[in-house]
Amino acid sequence: MTETFCLANAQVILRDRVMTGAVHVEEGAIAGIEEGDAVPAGAVDCGAGFVAPGLIELHTDNLERHIQPRPKVDWPHNAAILAHDAELASTGITTVFDAMRVGSIPTGRGRYKAYARGLARELWALREEDALKISHFLHLRAEVCSETLEEEMAEFGPEDRVGIVSLMDHTPGQRQFRDITKLADYMKGKHALSDAEFEEHVAQLKALRDANGDRHEAAAVREAARYGAVLASHDDTTAEQVEVSKGYGVAMAEFPTTVEAAEASHARDIAVIMGAPNLIRGGSHSGNVAAGELARAGLLDILSSDYVPSALLLAAVKLGQDWDDMARGLATVTAAPATAVGLQDRGEIAVGKRADLIRFDLRGGVPALRAVWSRGNRVA
Repeated sequence: MTETFCLANAQVILRDRVMTGAVHVEEGAIAGIEEGDAVPAGAVDCGAGFVAPGLIELHTDNLERHIQPRPKVDWPHNAAILAHDAELASTGITTVFDAMRVGSIPTGRGRYKAYARGLARELWALREEDALKISHFLHLRAEVCSETLEEEMAEFGPEDRVGIVSLMDHTPGQRQFRDITKLADYMKGKHALSDAEFEEHVAQLKALRDANGDRHEAAAVREAARYGAVLASHDDTTAEQVEVSKGYGVAMAEFPTTVEAAEASHARDIAVIMGAPNLIRGGSHSGNVAAGELARAGLLDILSSDYVPSALLLAAVKLGQDWDDMARGLATVTAAPATAVGLQDRGEIAVGKRADLIRFDLRGGVPALRAVWSRGNRVA
Protein backbone atom coordinates (compact mmCIF):
# COMPACT_ATOMS: atom_id res chain seq x y z
CA MET A 1 0.00 0.00 0.00
CA THR A 2 1.46 3.33 -1.04
CA GLU A 3 0.87 6.49 0.93
CA THR A 4 -0.91 9.68 -0.11
CA PHE A 5 0.68 12.74 1.45
CA CYS A 6 1.95 16.26 0.92
CA LEU A 7 5.29 17.75 1.98
CA ALA A 8 4.73 21.49 2.33
CA ASN A 9 6.70 24.63 3.25
CA ALA A 10 9.86 22.97 1.96
CA GLN A 11 12.92 24.02 0.01
CA VAL A 12 12.16 21.73 -2.93
CA ILE A 13 15.29 20.80 -4.86
CA LEU A 14 14.30 20.62 -8.52
CA ARG A 15 16.58 19.63 -11.38
CA ASP A 16 17.92 23.15 -11.94
CA ARG A 17 16.74 25.31 -9.02
CA VAL A 18 15.50 25.32 -5.45
CA MET A 19 12.06 26.73 -4.71
CA THR A 20 9.85 27.08 -1.66
CA GLY A 21 6.90 24.86 -2.25
CA ALA A 22 4.97 21.63 -1.71
CA VAL A 23 5.16 18.16 -3.23
CA HIS A 24 2.03 15.98 -3.47
CA VAL A 25 2.37 12.19 -3.65
CA GLU A 26 -0.31 9.73 -4.75
CA GLU A 27 -0.07 6.04 -5.70
CA GLY A 28 3.72 5.98 -5.50
CA ALA A 29 4.27 8.90 -7.86
CA ILE A 30 4.64 12.67 -7.68
CA ALA A 31 1.16 13.99 -8.39
CA GLY A 32 1.72 17.73 -8.08
CA ILE A 33 4.19 20.50 -7.23
CA GLU A 34 3.13 23.90 -5.93
CA GLU A 35 5.17 27.01 -5.25
CA GLY A 36 4.77 28.96 -2.00
CA ASP A 37 4.99 28.40 1.75
CA ALA A 38 1.35 27.47 2.38
CA VAL A 39 0.68 24.34 4.42
CA PRO A 40 -2.56 22.69 3.29
CA ALA A 41 -4.68 20.83 5.81
CA GLY A 42 -3.18 17.43 6.54
CA ALA A 43 0.18 18.25 4.93
CA VAL A 44 3.55 17.75 6.61
CA ASP A 45 5.08 21.14 7.48
CA CYS A 46 8.76 20.79 6.59
CA GLY A 47 9.64 24.04 8.34
CA ALA A 48 11.61 25.34 5.35
CA GLY A 49 13.81 22.23 5.35
CA PHE A 50 14.89 20.52 2.13
CA VAL A 51 12.98 17.97 0.05
CA ALA A 52 15.02 16.30 -2.66
CA PRO A 53 14.83 13.26 -4.95
CA GLY A 54 15.98 9.96 -3.49
CA LEU A 55 19.67 9.36 -4.06
CA ILE A 56 20.89 7.04 -6.83
CA GLU A 57 24.04 5.05 -6.04
CA LEU A 58 25.91 3.57 -9.01
CA HIS A 59 28.94 1.98 -7.34
CA THR A 60 29.07 0.69 -3.79
CA ASP A 61 30.91 -2.24 -2.23
CA ASN A 62 28.64 -2.05 0.81
CA LEU A 63 26.90 -5.37 0.21
CA GLU A 64 30.27 -7.13 0.06
CA ARG A 65 31.15 -5.55 3.40
CA HIS A 66 28.01 -7.00 4.97
CA ILE A 67 28.62 -10.43 3.43
CA GLN A 68 32.22 -10.48 4.66
CA PRO A 69 32.50 -8.16 7.67
CA ARG A 70 35.94 -9.60 8.46
CA PRO A 71 38.43 -11.62 6.41
CA LYS A 72 37.29 -15.28 6.18
CA VAL A 73 33.90 -14.49 7.78
CA ASP A 74 30.91 -15.42 5.59
CA TRP A 75 27.86 -13.79 7.20
CA PRO A 76 24.38 -15.29 6.56
CA HIS A 77 23.50 -13.84 3.18
CA ASN A 78 19.81 -13.03 3.61
CA ALA A 79 20.56 -11.21 6.84
CA ALA A 80 23.44 -9.35 5.18
CA ILE A 81 21.32 -8.31 2.19
CA LEU A 82 18.52 -6.99 4.39
CA ALA A 83 20.97 -5.11 6.61
CA HIS A 84 22.64 -3.57 3.54
CA ASP A 85 19.26 -2.58 2.08
CA ALA A 86 18.15 -0.97 5.36
CA GLU A 87 21.45 0.85 5.80
CA LEU A 88 21.23 2.42 2.35
CA ALA A 89 17.63 3.48 2.95
CA SER A 90 18.72 5.14 6.19
CA THR A 91 21.23 7.30 4.27
CA GLY A 92 18.73 8.51 1.65
CA ILE A 93 19.69 6.09 -1.12
CA THR A 94 16.53 4.84 -2.85
CA THR A 95 18.13 3.23 -5.93
CA VAL A 96 21.35 1.22 -5.80
CA PHE A 97 23.46 -0.65 -8.32
CA ASP A 98 25.00 -3.30 -6.09
CA ALA A 99 28.61 -3.86 -7.09
CA MET A 100 29.62 -7.52 -7.38
CA ARG A 101 32.93 -8.74 -8.68
CA VAL A 102 33.01 -11.22 -11.55
CA GLY A 103 36.38 -12.75 -12.41
CA SER A 104 37.91 -14.85 -9.66
CA ILE A 105 41.31 -16.40 -8.95
CA PRO A 106 40.74 -19.93 -7.64
CA THR A 107 44.42 -20.95 -7.78
CA GLY A 108 47.74 -19.57 -6.54
CA ARG A 109 48.45 -16.65 -4.21
CA GLY A 110 45.55 -14.38 -3.19
CA ARG A 111 42.79 -16.81 -4.10
CA TYR A 112 39.43 -15.17 -4.70
CA LYS A 113 36.30 -17.30 -5.02
CA ALA A 114 33.39 -16.65 -7.36
CA TYR A 115 30.30 -15.43 -5.50
CA ALA A 116 28.29 -13.01 -7.67
CA ARG A 117 25.88 -15.45 -9.34
CA GLY A 118 24.76 -17.04 -6.09
CA LEU A 119 24.48 -13.73 -4.26
CA ALA A 120 22.43 -12.21 -7.07
CA ARG A 121 19.97 -15.12 -6.89
CA GLU A 122 19.57 -14.54 -3.16
CA LEU A 123 19.06 -10.81 -3.70
CA TRP A 124 16.37 -11.37 -6.34
CA ALA A 125 14.61 -13.97 -4.20
CA LEU A 126 14.23 -11.37 -1.45
CA ARG A 127 13.01 -8.85 -4.01
CA GLU A 128 10.35 -11.33 -5.15
CA GLU A 129 9.19 -11.56 -1.53
CA ASP A 130 8.91 -7.74 -1.42
CA ALA A 131 11.41 -7.79 1.43
CA LEU A 132 13.57 -4.90 0.20
CA LYS A 133 13.01 -1.27 1.08
CA ILE A 134 14.66 0.29 -1.99
CA SER A 135 15.22 -0.40 -5.69
CA HIS A 136 18.16 -2.68 -6.57
CA PHE A 137 20.06 -3.29 -9.81
CA LEU A 138 23.40 -5.03 -10.40
CA HIS A 139 26.76 -3.52 -11.23
CA LEU A 140 29.11 -6.28 -12.36
CA ARG A 141 32.75 -5.33 -11.80
CA ALA A 142 34.50 -7.33 -14.52
CA GLU A 143 38.05 -8.03 -13.29
CA VAL A 144 40.12 -8.73 -16.40
CA CYS A 145 43.14 -9.68 -14.30
CA SER A 146 41.59 -13.01 -13.28
CA GLU A 147 41.11 -16.64 -14.31
CA THR A 148 37.36 -17.14 -14.67
CA LEU A 149 35.77 -13.95 -15.98
CA GLU A 150 34.18 -15.38 -19.12
CA GLU A 151 32.42 -18.30 -17.46
CA GLU A 152 31.17 -16.14 -14.59
CA MET A 153 29.69 -13.49 -16.89
CA ALA A 154 28.05 -16.17 -19.03
CA GLU A 155 25.87 -17.11 -16.04
CA PHE A 156 24.06 -13.74 -16.14
CA GLY A 157 21.44 -12.58 -18.61
CA PRO A 158 19.12 -9.68 -19.46
CA GLU A 159 16.67 -10.84 -16.78
CA ASP A 160 19.21 -10.15 -14.02
CA ARG A 161 18.81 -6.34 -13.92
CA VAL A 162 22.49 -5.82 -14.73
CA GLY A 163 22.56 -2.09 -15.30
CA ILE A 164 26.31 -1.48 -15.32
CA VAL A 165 29.39 -3.47 -16.29
CA SER A 166 32.69 -1.85 -15.37
CA LEU A 167 36.03 -2.85 -16.86
CA MET A 168 38.36 -3.44 -13.92
CA ASP A 169 42.11 -3.91 -14.28
CA HIS A 170 43.99 -4.02 -11.00
CA THR A 171 47.32 -5.09 -12.46
CA PRO A 172 49.99 -3.63 -10.15
CA GLY A 173 51.94 -0.68 -11.48
CA GLN A 174 49.17 1.06 -13.42
CA ARG A 175 45.80 2.79 -13.01
CA GLN A 176 44.73 2.91 -9.35
CA PHE A 177 47.99 1.39 -8.18
CA ARG A 178 50.55 3.17 -10.34
CA ASP A 179 52.35 3.70 -7.04
CA ILE A 180 52.89 0.08 -6.09
CA THR A 181 53.76 1.05 -2.52
CA LYS A 182 50.07 2.00 -2.05
CA LEU A 183 49.06 -1.51 -3.11
CA ALA A 184 51.66 -2.98 -0.77
CA ASP A 185 50.26 -0.97 2.14
CA TYR A 186 46.72 -2.10 1.31
CA MET A 187 47.49 -5.80 0.82
CA LYS A 188 49.85 -6.13 3.77
CA GLY A 189 47.44 -4.27 6.03
CA LYS A 190 44.31 -6.17 4.97
CA HIS A 191 45.76 -9.64 4.40
CA ALA A 192 48.92 -9.59 6.53
CA LEU A 193 51.17 -10.54 3.60
CA SER A 194 54.91 -10.73 4.07
CA ASP A 195 57.23 -8.96 1.61
CA ALA A 196 57.86 -12.24 -0.19
CA GLU A 197 54.14 -13.09 -0.33
CA PHE A 198 53.34 -9.64 -1.71
CA GLU A 199 55.97 -10.00 -4.45
CA GLU A 200 54.50 -13.39 -5.35
CA HIS A 201 51.03 -11.84 -5.50
CA VAL A 202 52.22 -9.05 -7.82
CA ALA A 203 53.94 -11.52 -10.14
CA GLN A 204 50.81 -13.66 -10.32
CA LEU A 205 48.57 -10.72 -11.22
CA LYS A 206 50.92 -9.52 -13.94
CA ALA A 207 51.03 -13.04 -15.41
CA LEU A 208 47.23 -13.23 -15.39
CA ARG A 209 46.99 -9.88 -17.19
CA ASP A 210 49.44 -11.01 -19.84
CA ALA A 211 47.64 -14.31 -20.35
CA ASN A 212 43.98 -13.25 -20.16
CA GLY A 213 43.61 -9.48 -20.07
CA ASP A 214 42.82 -8.63 -23.69
CA ARG A 215 40.48 -11.60 -24.11
CA HIS A 216 38.68 -10.78 -20.87
CA GLU A 217 38.21 -7.13 -21.82
CA ALA A 218 36.62 -8.14 -25.12
CA ALA A 219 34.37 -10.65 -23.35
CA ALA A 220 33.20 -8.08 -20.80
CA VAL A 221 32.29 -5.59 -23.54
CA ARG A 222 30.42 -8.30 -25.42
CA GLU A 223 28.52 -9.49 -22.35
CA ALA A 224 27.53 -5.95 -21.33
CA ALA A 225 25.86 -5.56 -24.71
CA ARG A 226 24.05 -8.88 -24.23
CA TYR A 227 22.70 -7.75 -20.85
CA GLY A 228 21.70 -4.32 -22.17
CA ALA A 229 23.99 -2.74 -19.55
CA VAL A 230 25.82 0.58 -19.58
CA LEU A 231 29.59 0.14 -19.86
CA ALA A 232 31.96 1.92 -17.48
CA SER A 233 35.73 2.23 -17.34
CA HIS A 234 37.57 2.19 -14.04
CA ASP A 235 40.66 4.13 -12.97
CA ASP A 236 41.57 5.47 -16.42
CA THR A 237 44.84 7.37 -16.05
CA THR A 238 45.89 8.59 -19.51
CA ALA A 239 44.17 10.08 -22.54
CA GLU A 240 45.18 6.94 -24.44
CA GLN A 241 43.30 4.74 -21.98
CA VAL A 242 40.24 6.97 -22.32
CA GLU A 243 40.43 6.62 -26.09
CA VAL A 244 40.38 2.85 -25.72
CA SER A 245 37.40 3.15 -23.35
CA LYS A 246 35.51 5.29 -25.87
CA GLY A 247 36.19 2.70 -28.53
CA TYR A 248 34.55 0.07 -26.35
CA GLY A 249 31.45 2.24 -25.98
CA VAL A 250 32.12 3.30 -22.39
CA ALA A 251 29.60 5.89 -21.15
CA MET A 252 30.93 6.46 -17.62
CA ALA A 253 34.45 6.87 -16.25
CA GLU A 254 34.64 5.65 -12.66
CA PHE A 255 37.31 7.32 -10.57
CA PRO A 256 39.75 8.59 -13.22
CA THR A 257 43.07 8.94 -11.45
CA THR A 258 44.34 12.10 -13.17
CA VAL A 259 43.08 15.45 -14.45
CA GLU A 260 44.29 14.33 -17.89
CA ALA A 261 41.95 11.34 -17.88
CA ALA A 262 39.00 13.39 -16.60
CA GLU A 263 39.52 16.05 -19.27
CA ALA A 264 39.79 13.40 -21.97
CA SER A 265 36.60 11.75 -20.72
CA HIS A 266 34.65 15.00 -20.86
CA ALA A 267 35.98 15.71 -24.33
CA ARG A 268 34.53 12.35 -25.43
CA ASP A 269 31.16 12.80 -23.66
CA ILE A 270 31.98 10.21 -20.99
CA ALA A 271 30.46 11.11 -17.60
CA VAL A 272 33.01 11.32 -14.78
CA ILE A 273 32.18 9.58 -11.48
CA MET A 274 34.21 10.34 -8.36
CA GLY A 275 34.02 9.01 -4.84
CA ALA A 276 32.15 10.94 -2.17
CA PRO A 277 34.71 9.85 0.48
CA ASN A 278 37.44 11.36 -1.69
CA LEU A 279 35.56 14.67 -1.74
CA ILE A 280 34.86 14.62 2.01
CA ARG A 281 38.41 13.63 2.96
CA GLY A 282 39.98 16.12 0.56
CA GLY A 283 41.87 13.50 -1.41
CA SER A 284 42.16 9.93 -2.64
CA HIS A 285 43.28 7.20 -0.24
CA SER A 286 45.31 5.78 -3.15
CA GLY A 287 47.14 9.05 -3.79
CA ASN A 288 45.30 9.83 -7.03
CA VAL A 289 43.57 13.05 -8.12
CA ALA A 290 41.27 14.72 -5.60
CA ALA A 291 37.56 14.85 -6.40
CA GLY A 292 37.50 18.46 -5.21
CA GLU A 293 40.06 19.42 -7.83
CA LEU A 294 37.89 17.94 -10.58
CA ALA A 295 34.78 19.64 -9.14
CA ARG A 296 36.50 23.04 -9.22
CA ALA A 297 37.54 22.40 -12.82
CA GLY A 298 34.01 21.47 -13.88
CA LEU A 299 35.02 17.86 -14.53
CA LEU A 300 32.88 16.03 -11.96
CA ASP A 301 29.44 14.81 -13.05
CA ILE A 302 28.39 12.05 -10.63
CA LEU A 303 29.24 11.09 -7.06
CA SER A 304 29.38 7.55 -5.69
CA SER A 305 29.43 6.65 -2.01
CA ASP A 306 31.98 3.90 -2.83
CA TYR A 307 32.73 2.48 0.63
CA VAL A 308 30.80 4.93 2.91
CA PRO A 309 27.04 5.03 2.14
CA SER A 310 26.39 8.05 4.36
CA ALA A 311 28.97 10.04 2.39
CA LEU A 312 26.71 10.39 -0.65
CA LEU A 313 24.29 13.02 0.65
CA LEU A 314 27.01 14.73 2.68
CA ALA A 315 29.24 15.13 -0.39
CA ALA A 316 26.38 16.31 -2.62
CA VAL A 317 25.45 19.00 -0.10
CA LYS A 318 29.11 19.99 0.18
CA LEU A 319 29.26 20.42 -3.61
CA GLY A 320 26.06 22.47 -3.47
CA GLN A 321 27.67 24.72 -0.88
CA ASP A 322 31.00 24.95 -2.72
CA TRP A 323 29.28 25.71 -6.02
CA ASP A 324 26.68 27.97 -4.34
CA ASP A 325 24.09 25.92 -6.20
CA MET A 326 22.32 23.23 -4.16
CA ALA A 327 20.36 21.99 -7.17
CA ARG A 328 23.58 21.38 -9.08
CA GLY A 329 25.17 19.64 -6.10
CA LEU A 330 22.20 17.29 -5.56
CA ALA A 331 21.99 16.55 -9.29
CA THR A 332 25.31 14.68 -9.02
CA VAL A 333 23.52 12.02 -6.94
CA THR A 334 20.05 12.17 -8.53
CA ALA A 335 19.44 13.43 -12.07
CA ALA A 336 22.95 12.83 -13.42
CA PRO A 337 23.26 9.16 -12.40
CA ALA A 338 19.67 8.51 -13.54
CA THR A 339 20.49 9.92 -16.96
CA ALA A 340 23.77 8.02 -17.18
CA VAL A 341 22.09 4.63 -16.72
CA GLY A 342 18.89 5.42 -18.61
CA LEU A 343 16.45 5.50 -15.68
CA GLN A 344 13.82 7.93 -16.91
CA ASP A 345 11.29 7.37 -14.13
CA ARG A 346 13.32 8.84 -11.26
CA GLY A 347 16.13 11.21 -10.33
CA GLU A 348 14.15 14.45 -10.14
CA ILE A 349 11.08 15.95 -8.54
CA ALA A 350 8.67 16.23 -11.45
CA VAL A 351 5.04 15.26 -11.95
CA GLY A 352 4.73 11.62 -12.93
CA LYS A 353 8.14 10.54 -11.60
CA ARG A 354 8.52 7.91 -8.89
CA ALA A 355 7.96 9.29 -5.41
CA ASP A 356 11.49 8.51 -4.30
CA LEU A 357 12.07 11.40 -1.92
CA ILE A 358 14.19 12.50 1.00
CA ARG A 359 13.62 15.20 3.58
CA PHE A 360 16.58 16.75 5.38
CA ASP A 361 17.68 19.77 7.36
CA LEU A 362 21.13 21.28 7.76
CA ARG A 363 22.66 21.00 11.21
CA GLY A 364 26.08 22.53 11.67
CA GLY A 365 26.32 22.85 7.91
CA VAL A 366 25.79 19.13 7.26
CA PRO A 367 22.61 17.27 6.25
CA ALA A 368 20.50 15.56 8.90
CA LEU A 369 17.97 13.20 7.31
CA ARG A 370 14.41 13.46 8.60
CA ALA A 371 12.64 10.93 6.36
CA VAL A 372 13.05 8.77 3.24
CA TRP A 373 10.36 7.49 0.85
CA SER A 374 10.72 4.86 -1.87
CA ARG A 375 7.87 4.87 -4.40
CA GLY A 376 5.74 6.72 -1.89
CA ASN A 377 6.37 4.32 1.01
CA ARG A 378 8.31 5.61 3.96
CA VAL A 379 11.41 3.42 4.42
CA ALA A 380 13.45 5.47 6.92
